[in-house]
Amino acid sequence: MNSFDVIVVGGGHAGIEAACSVAQFKQTVLLISLKSVPVGSMPCNPSVGGIGKGQVVREIDALGGVMGKFSDLSAIQYRTLNTSKGHAVRSTRQQVDKYVYSEIATRYIESNEYISLLRDKVINVSRLSNKFIVSCETSSLKYFCSKVIVTTGTFLGGITHIGEEKKSGGRYDCESAPFANNFLQEFGFSFLRFKTGTPPRLISSSIDFSKCVPQESDPESINFHYKHAVSDRFLRQMTCYLTRTNEKTLDIIRSNRERSPLFNGQISGVGPRYCPSIEDKAFRHPDRDSHHIFLEPESIDGETIYPSGISTSLPKDVQVDFLNSIPGLESVKIKSFGYAVEYDVIDSSTLNRSLESIDVPGLYFAGQVNGTSGYEEAAAQGLVAGMNCGLSLRESDARLSLSRNDSYIGVMIEDLITQKRDEPYRLFTARAENRLLLREDNTISRITPFRKILGLETDIDRYNLFHVEQINKISKFCDNKRFYEGKDKDFFETNGFGSLSKDITLSELLKRPEVDPIKTLVDILKNESIEIDIKVAAEVAISKKYEGYIDKANQQNERLLNKDSKRINWKQLIESTNISNECKQRIARIRPEYFSELKNIEGIRPATISYVAGLLR
Repeated sequence: MNSFDVIVVGGGHAGIEAACSVAQFKQTVLLISLKSVPVGSMPCNPSVGGIGKGQVVREIDALGGVMGKFSDLSAIQYRTLNTSKGHAVRSTRQQVDKYVYSEIATRYIESNEYISLLRDKVINVSRLSNKFIVSCETSSLKYFCSKVIVTTGTFLGGITHIGEEKKSGGRYDCESAPFANNFLQEFGFSFLRFKTGTPPRLISSSIDFSKCVPQESDPESINFHYKHAVSDRFLRQMTCYLTRTNEKTLDIIRSNRERSPLFNGQISGVGPRYCPSIEDKAFRHPDRDSHHIFLEPESIDGETIYPSGISTSLPKDVQVDFLNSIPGLESVKIKSFGYAVEYDVIDSSTLNRSLESIDVPGLYFAGQVNGTSGYEEAAAQGLVAGMNCGLSLRESDARLSLSRNDSYIGVMIEDLITQKRDEPYRLFTARAENRLLLREDNTISRITPFRKILGLETDIDRYNLFHVEQINKISKFCDNKRFYEGKDKDFFETNGFGSLSKDITLSELLKRPEVDPIKTLVDILKNESIEIDIKVAAEVAISKKYEGYIDKANQQNERLLNKDSKRINWKQLIESTNISNECKQRIARIRPEYFSELKNIEGIRPATISYVAGLLR
């Protein structure tokens, strides 16, 4: 068979989610991935989740995606980040076995009756009438489809750098994808040049871990997949370790500035500000010599270690020298050297909310090709592109359109399509205006309802009905359960709940600053012989804790949604005499469909926003 509904180019995290999302609609998908690159591979840190990213993985899972499930099944260490801060910004992170993750992803893809996996290199994509035609390097067949999703990651014009050594490829010792540059240029796309990097991989047996600080896996961290029990662990848990750079380390790096591709003009691409190389750190912070290095196993056998925090493209001899200056790494052996990769990305402001090209209908983009960084951001984009492909093939007007007011995925999509990228995009909780609402614990409640638009009936939809019933039941219990001044005073003091000068409800107790809301609710439910999923208890407890703030945020959110979700006619706006020429040019370039997109366009004047808001009123 050489005719499919959708062809996905690239078998990374964006490509996997895109293919699986289309398959949910029982439409046929051809997923094309390079032979030299494992499906769902992790060329950088083999971890899933993190600040803001943990929320995204849960949102993917609630929408029916697969990343959370694969991550749980291959996780070898768990951590909950930001535990010293409020629940709104706490995030789960899992260190995974990168080989197990890839094996699980490959098996899942190969077992799906609607997905065909082709290990080949795409050499051309063209269009004839309403069909795309895809040609590959080793296959004599031409493949036809209605939609194409491009998820080529760092392989567009990819060049790797280790010192003076330069090679073509999206990763070290891998091929690049020149076809895409050619056919995208034919369709009128322009490119930006970005850069990312990775540290050397170290042989575990050559490290003296006694000089490092151990970091054990957290047994209380909650799994990503909604079906997995909170404390399920599917693989043996591994210990990570912490060490640090020192003055000698940074002296070695600084004395080799002229040999660094980042500083001698060899690399022109813009790197990620929030994930800098060790060279960046050395010269950006000249007064600081101590930087964290997290030594993280890449697999359950622990043969190789990922030293997070020291991405580098310095020459191999310099890498050896500076590594040997670090406590625990004095005699370390290197499995593979760190390198930088330069690659092309498209201007994501030429896409709509479905991640479909505005100018080339049927052509979608997801992942690092859109200028983002991170497996989680890529997977979320793949899911959005895949879901919207599936919906459009039904010839339905419905689209999966998440806003920044209801999800981190919505925050990212809106940022991507309304702003030109000048550096790789990374998602943080700080990018969201509604962090108090966009928590990990309430993901099922706030995200699953969006699946109604898909018209699919799956386990996640049935689970949501049960979940909502349980939330309502426990919430009502909290409102009705009372503590009495005369009877429960000693109980309050014994448990450190503070004084009890009047009768209060359990909901009111959970709001007290000295009270741990989750533990308190779980303990009281046990005393009442009420069995409940800890995830339900957590959502209710935190919602009660911040109820007043959440009510205010909801009111503000409603006011925002009333305007933000309203459609606008950008063609009429660029003809208006009440809008400056500068703003008209920005509007014509972005072509916003909603008021929220207009507001988010970089450089739009407040007067223009006020004028359009007046029109909406």
